[in-house]
Amino acid sequence: MHGYADNKDNHLTRMRRIEGQVRGITKMIESDKYCIDVLTQVAAVNKALEAVALGLLDDHLKHCVSDAVAEGGSVADQKISEASAAIARLVKS
Repeated sequence: MHGYADNKDNHLTRMRRIEGQVRGITKMIESDKYCIDVLTQVAAVNKALEAVALGLLDDHLKHCVSDAVAEGGSVADQKISEASAAIARLVKS
């Protein structure tokens, strides 16, 4: 079971909302809407995706990493390394 299982419905709801926002941006471009209005919506989608990513990361740390640390050994080291790499990817984006 993945760490986000308890919040799966919330994550899916957010992702569906983001899908709708992206479709809206596509329609805005097709309709030749004003550049700044399109960019504003792109920024909103980016923030929404960031919120989903942070929620997933939080779930991962609270469940997967926490359980692995309790178990100890190489599994703990692996989970911590994975989490660090994920955080680095989020910071770079």
